[in-house]
Amino acid sequence: MKHIFPLLSLFLCISIIHAQDTRIISSDVQKGWKTFTDTNYTIQYPPEWELNQSGLMGSSFILFQPLESSDDLFRENVNLLIQDVSGYNLDLNQFANLSESQVKTMITNSTLIESKRIKSGPEEYHRMIYTGDQGTYHLKFVQYYWVKEEKAFVLTFTSEQDKYEVNKETGNMILNSFAFKGRL
Repeated sequence: MKHIFPLLSLFLCISIIHAQDTRIISSDVQKGWKTFTDTNYTIQYPPEWELNQSGLMGSSFILFQPLESSDDLFRENVNLLIQDVSGYNLDLNQFANLSESQVKTMITNSTLIESKRIKSGPEEYHRMIYTGDQGTYHLKFVQYYWVKEEKAFVLTFTSEQDKYEVNKETGNMILNSFAFKGRL
């Protein structure tokens, strides 16, 4: 279990660096968006967002929203972390419970808003929404969890709390565009 803790800590660190119940999105909404395709998944994002594949903080990718002004110090973002959980015999329920515990102990002033299982077609995932403070930032997180082939996938949208309502539609559309390619 101690190897899983770095994964949960890692997604919190990425947020500092820079909801709907279905995953069905109209293709019209995403017209003009870019698509990032990896061996196992695809995700779509607005063309003005920056794709970072450098492996920053152990991420598979990070999508950064542009800064709104020179006074803006935080870049809303979507990131994916993939953790090898082989040998831990974790299913989605256990991983979600572990993640909830981590949020409560690792995020200052954390408030769990939602922790819910979502089924969309053949896919099932867990969505968790919570707020908390990291340094001077008051953040809101929306996370999707999957456990497949002994890997945990954690897809996170992070926004400043006071900008969440303005950014949630785009953030949710990006999250909901994530799709696995075939079987892992």
